[in-house]
Formats: sequence, structure tokens, C-alpha cells
Amino acid sequence: MQSITFSGGQAPADNAGPAAVRPARRRWLHAAGRSSLTAAAVARSAPWPVAALSTPLPIAALSAPSRPLFSLGVASGFPGQHGVTLWTRLAAEPERPDGGMGNRAVAVHWEVCSDPAMRHVVRSGDTLAEPAGLHSVHVDVDGLAADRVYWYRFQAAGDVSPTGRTRTLPEPDAAGVGRGQPLRIIVTSCQNIEHGWYAAHRHIAGEAPDLVLHVGDYIYEETWGKDLVRPHGLPTARTLDDYRARYTLYRRDPDLQAAHATAPWFVLQDDHEVANDYAGLIPPHPRDQPGFAARRAAAWRAWYEHMPVPRRLAPAGNQLPRPDVVRIGDLVSLYLLDTRQFRAPQACPPAGRAGGNHVDPSRCDALYDPTRSLLGLAQEAWLDQAFAMATARWNVIAQQTLMAPLRTPASNGRSDRVRTDGWDGYPAARSRLTGSIAARRLANPVVVGGDLHAHYVADLRSGIAHTGPIVATEFVGTSITSQAGAASYYARMLAANRDLRFADGSRRGYLRLAITPARLQVDMLGLEDVRRPDSGLLTQASWVVEAGQPGAHRAG
Repeated sequence: MQSITFSGGQAPADNAGPAAVRPARRRWLHAAGRSSLTAAAVARSAPWPVAALSTPLPIAALSAPSRPLFSLGVASGFPGQHGVTLWTRLAAEPERPDGGMGNRAVAVHWEVCSDPAMRHVVRSGDTLAEPAGLHSVHVDVDGLAADRVYWYRFQAAGDVSPTGRTRTLPEPDAAGVGRGQPLRIIVTSCQNIEHGWYAAHRHIAGEAPDLVLHVGDYIYEETWGKDLVRPHGLPTARTLDDYRARYTLYRRDPDLQAAHATAPWFVLQDDHEVANDYAGLIPPHPRDQPGFAARRAAAWRAWYEHMPVPRRLAPAGNQLPRPDVVRIGDLVSLYLLDTRQFRAPQACPPAGRAGGNHVDPSRCDALYDPTRSLLGLAQEAWLDQAFAMATARWNVIAQQTLMAPLRTPASNGRSDRVRTDGWDGYPAARSRLTGSIAARRLANPVVVGGDLHAHYVADLRSGIAHTGPIVATEFVGTSITSQAGAASYYARMLAANRDLRFADGSRRGYLRLAITPARLQVDMLGLEDVRRPDSGLLTQASWVVEAGQPGAHRAG
């Protein structure tokens, strides 16, 4: 695991205001229009390989476009104590595969200010939007003050982006967060654009949280479901152009843009960023095995091009670097896990294929093979060591799905079933993780996830049979839009699983965490109607975990 560090470009002094910056900006744009950049310099600045050129690569001096260059909005992510990553992508014509930008590098200026009116510039710099990266921009800003809110924007070819809001994190040893206010984190997942409107993102933007944590299924690579609200007619994504088209489609949504512009995001992947139920380099359908490594690499590349992640997390072919522990003052350590890249294949798959299944655990011996892991043994070892070094008051483990056991009770002559694509398919690995929590005496551990399109609350116990003492509390958030099962299903799950405290898939929405030294509160929020872009939002349930007492209780 790499530590989170930031390296930004050269910037004026913190007290440099508009009068000092903007004349220099005009000179820079004028020079850029008539200068050139060597191929070696392009290669150093681009996250993707650039073909060697025998002549310098010109920087395009575009005239003002007829459509805004910043049609996909702005975003920030992966903040640290003194830096944050800023993102945008230039797309004058987003419906075209190249965004209407052609095969030209475009000069981009960026500014970070201490005020929303963008009068007090504290950091600024210049970069290039490269055609090799679909004219996306990732700026790793450094030199900011800890625990502060900032605003940022971009400029290119005479166009100015929307203004985004971001923040830095407190120093690791800082007592409290946000000058005594609770740390507010939104947890989201599963935002199939065909299944509804992004009213949830509109509400997230209105809340202006400290952080947004997206735990997977940012896009869907294929169409599924019934009564589609926004059918797009695109084929299943398999190529780089296919995945780029998916992200462009999602990124054009104004409510999603607003949510990105209001707070920094930490973004994790699950399966639909590549292919449903894939495991490592194994797709669920044998017909997709030839070329799947190239398909996964293309999917990851398109993901990086559209996410506010630092350059150090750019995928290198078929290697996706793993994020690290994020330390938020002395209050929270946030562990960002990868449950797809390193997992063992799912046990007892359906006949003639790979991927997830629902099986009778008494008839699937492979489930209990101790060598099988959802995280991969190397990531398990890293996580155990990270737990050993933890000193924060709260330890929030972010992963993609439900960790607690979830047995579907017997019916119609069938025995109980478990789902093999989640932690129930890797019980030995789950036992090792909960055992590590217990052995390391991890303070106030809380697991968050998504994937299941429903709100869940569960107790987590140690032991492979999950019969030991409660060691952690788990909260899973419902989907932003993706469809869920019938109400009767969740009632059956609640009745059949003793450690399940709450289960409700009736609404689409998200989780809101408010964390103080003494307690962690989780509000489970749901839309009135995902089929309406102006839908209201209601609180389905609120739960509290008291410091030093594993297990949740209803708030109020």
C-alpha cells in the first residue's frame, strides 16, 4: 500500500490575489498559443504512454467553442492534510467519442481560492489536457492549510469552468474535526442511470457534506431491469470507447455534477465498472474470457479518466493501485478496500459459467477453503498491520457489499441459500478479518458498504461460524437508483438472520454519517420517488453507535 501524498505544480504565494495572478495568466495563454511542448515533456505529464514524436507536439490555441468545454463539470477527491486532487475533462461536444476536442493537447489553468467568490487565490498552476487521456485533467494540489474549505475552478481556451467546493483534512494528531462540528460523510453506491433520476445527488449537493464515499457501481456496463426511466440504448461496454461513452453519459447529468462539485469524493470500484460478478481476471461468462484482461484494463482506464483520483492511482495496464488508510485527525481512520482485483473466483458457480451463485452451503465445500480470499492474502496482511498501528477513535472500513451473514431461508422445498459473490462466499476470509479486529483491539470499528440496493444494519461477530462476540457494527446503504427486490424479501431476511438489525430495500437513497468522539450516527435516507427528478427525501431510520460499545441502537 502506498501512502497518500500530493504533489502539485508551482503556485503563487498564498497572499497573491487576482491582480497578481490574472495578468500572468493572460501572458501564459498568449505564450501557449504560439509555443510547443516536447514529446518527452508530454510523456512525463500524461498518465498514459505517448508515442514518441520526431517533432514537437503543438499546444492547441482553440478559439472560444460554441459549446462549453467544461460540459462534464468539475470534481475533487482523495484529500489529504495539505492537498487534494482536482479533476475535469474538456468536452466541447460530449456526444462525440473524442469529446469534440480532436487530437490536440489543450492548455488548462487551475486556481484554488479561500473564498467562494474566487477573489483570494492561494494556489494556481497550468497543465495540459491530453488526447491520450481523453482530455481529462488530474491536478494534485499541494501546500494547502489543514482542515480548511476551499473553492476551485479551471480555465481553458477562454472558457471558465463551474466553481467547485472542496476541503482538506485535519492533521493526524489534531483533536476534533471541523472546529468541534461532527464529521459528515455521505456513503453512496449503485447509480444505474437507466433506473431513475439522480435526485439523491441533488440532495447530497444541498447538504454540502465534508466527504462523499462512493463504494462501487458508479456506472453499469450493461442494461438490465424493467420499466427503465432513462433508457440510453448503448450496447454492453466491452471496449475503451464503450466505457468512455458510459462515463460521459453519466457525467453529463447535472445533479451528479452538483454532488461532485460540493465536496471531495473517495471513489472505490465494484464489479459493474467492468463486468457483473467478475473476479480478478475471470469474467462470469466463458465466452468473455478471451481478451478479458484487455477489457478490464480499458474499463479501468476509462474509470480513471472520469474520476477525481490522484495520478498515483492511475491504473498501469492490468494493475490498479490500491488506496491507503485515510487519517482524519485523531477522530477517524478510513480504510479503503478492493474486493474485486485480488479475490479468488466464486465457489460453486452455476453450470457452464463462472461468477456468483446462490448455493446450499452444506453442499459447497469450496466455500470453506481457507486459502480463498475476497481481498487477496496480501491485502488481508496489510489490513491486519494497519489495524495493529491504528490510533484513531473510530475505524471505518469501507468496502463494497454486506459483510454480515445473509442466509435466504428455505422455501418451496429448497434448503437455505447463501450468495457466493459477497462475503458469504468467503467465510474463512471474513473470519480472519473479524478476528483481526478482535485481536488488534481496534477501537470502535464500523464497516460500511453498498451493492445490495437496500439499507442494512448488522452486528459483526468473530469466528468462521459467526457465533463469537460482537466486534463491529455494519451499515450498508441503499442504491442511488438501481432497482431492488420486493418488500417481502427483506422481511424474510430480517426474520431469518439473527445479526441483521434492519433491512429495507423500498427506497433509493444513501447513508449520512455524523461522527464525533462520543458517537457515530447513521441516517438512512430514501427518495420519495426515484422516477421523479424533483423527488423529496425522507429519513427511513437513524442508528447510533456509542464509543466503546459495539452494536447499533435506534436513535431517538
